[in-house]
Amino acid sequence: MLEPQNPDAKPSIDHPRRSRGGILVGGTLVLMISAGIGMQVWRAQNSKAAEQKQEEQVGQARVDALSQAVGRVNGQAISYEDLARECVERHGRDVLDNLVNRMIIQQACAERGITVTEAEVNQEVVNLSKKFGLAVEQYYQLLEAERNLTPIQYRRDVVWPMLAMKKLAGRDVQITREMMREAYVDNFGPRVKARMIVFDNLRRAQEAWPKAQQNPDDFERMARELSVEPNSRALGGTVPPIRRNSGAHEAIRKAAYEMKEPGEISGIIQIDSQYVILKYEGRTEPVEHDPKDVEAQLHAELEEREVARLLAETFEKIQGAARVDNLLTGESKGPVKAVSATNADAAPLKAAVRSTAKQ
Repeated sequence: MLEPQNPDAKPSIDHPRRSRGGILVGGTLVLMISAGIGMQVWRAQNSKAAEQKQEEQVGQARVDALSQAVGRVNGQAISYEDLARECVERHGRDVLDNLVNRMIIQQACAERGITVTEAEVNQEVVNLSKKFGLAVEQYYQLLEAERNLTPIQYRRDVVWPMLAMKKLAGRDVQITREMMREAYVDNFGPRVKARMIVFDNLRRAQEAWPKAQQNPDDFERMARELSVEPNSRALGGTVPPIRRNSGAHEAIRKAAYEMKEPGEISGIIQIDSQYVILKYEGRTEPVEHDPKDVEAQLHAELEEREVARLLAETFEKIQGAARVDNLLTGESKGPVKAVSATNADAAPLKAAVRSTAKQ
């Protein structure tokens, strides 16, 4: 299975797209350019009327596009507006989040004078495809098959933001000897084998804990019946062997490595709003390697992990500084900033969104 290069990476960049939106924008730009040329030759008293006419033409073009039929059933048309409304109702929240994140990155880059060129995106795609031993076209085909991403979507929503966020972060990651030592232990040292029950309620965890203590052999059945985590629940609470320094939450790692005897039950471990009980089942055998033989591999893995962490931290920082008003859901977050749209401007849009949702 294809592993994502940067799971924390956020959307993205605008590229020319052969879409209705692109056609509309292109048409608008053509009209604006035409108006600009006309202003040089028309007399001043005619300029206002010309601008109004251009605005009317643009508005009419938008109306025509919205009313255009995209399908027919027994002669009855399905309009572009019908299709758009259905798409918004089904996928609007996710798509809008994608656009918001993309704009946050674009604005941060613009404020700092940062650009990512097409050549840089092309080269990064080549570099990434080489990691899988594939030609670029084969890599694109794999992305589309595995992740349902077209080449345009991948370049715009994965590669561009990754490159942009690296520049926004403004520094390279540093891999220390201690990090290398921990990575070696994680990859080749013994790991804790365990089962886990996850609760979404402290009272339920407190009721289950003495039962697990009294009868550890019943832990598998309890996990299948009580755990709220679907993947481990289906396996009777079995989880992948727990690494010493990475992977699982730090509190889980700490509890796992404090237990010594098979069948031992941990205390109740709080992870945010969930509560975990572990059953210790021993340790895996270490895999003997000369650290020098795997040094390059471990360094590459650490660098990829640290880059992902750095990019996530950078995005959280610029996201926290951005004011986002989601008029589709009525949600707002971030500091209050002066924006071009006033409350009076936003009110009609909110009304239109509510009207569309009701239809």
